[in-house]
Amino acid sequence: MSAARAGHTVRVIPRLDIKGPNVVKGVHLEGLRVIGDPAELALRYYEEGADELLYMDIVASLYGRNNLLPIVERTARELFVPLTVGGGVRSIEDIYKLLRAGADKVAVNTAAVRNPPFVRQAAKTFGSQCIVVSIEAKLREPGRWEALTDNGREKTGVDVCEWAQRAAELGAGEVLVTSVDREGTGGGYDLELIRRLAEALPIPVIACGGAGSLAHVLDAVTTGRADAVSLASLLHYRRATLPELKKALAAGDVAVRLDHAKKETSRRR
Repeated sequence: MSAARAGHTVRVIPRLDIKGPNVVKGVHLEGLRVIGDPAELALRYYEEGADELLYMDIVASLYGRNNLLPIVERTARELFVPLTVGGGVRSIEDIYKLLRAGADKVAVNTAAVRNPPFVRQAAKTFGSQCIVVSIEAKLREPGRWEALTDNGREKTGVDVCEWAQRAAELGAGEVLVTSVDREGTGGGYDLELIRRLAEALPIPVIACGGAGSLAHVLDAVTTGRADAVSLASLLHYRRATLPELKKALAAGDVAVRLDHAKKETSRRR
């Protein structure tokens, strides 16, 4: 059952897509534009009250490696906020390195689709709470979505809903679903997809892709029944702040953590 429906606290998670040293943003995962420095944006969102931060190395699959270790280490030293990190994660050793650098959870996509038992192995090794299966969903026909890999570049023929169910059975602790069709458009989340997954899965569903207004975020939780919302453009371009988002959710009778006092940075270790 969705945490939102159970009255539990809904998480608001800024997403920072990383290419090289920069945070970037595109539309439909293409046409990337430099947004700014990861450290500066992470600090801003932390001080505004982010519940978690999501780092995605969006070119990692091209090179077969994740280049976020220095960024993760710096964030973990300076900010006390849960970190989920993904992109180019292909082995148990990759997960170990990211967790050792300070990540709390690791998101896997390409390696999981190509080798589903990898999800079970990772969950058994590190615990389900550490493993997030990231799904890039492309609408193919009404009510059917295909899972893509390699930051939306590669088709798989895999049905999103079936894959999400299997990922949960294999031991994933959460599913992060990004609508490729909605991503970067500001046209709103794919509510049908989110709700279908939220109602079918026994694990939390994080909705991503399409937030263009406060109302869109509220819809993802109330209509889509997402357990958490991840967003980028709305925050990066300062169309809304995290306190504004949380106040809008609270006004819609959604349970959120309303802690808007500016935080002091604190070392995690």
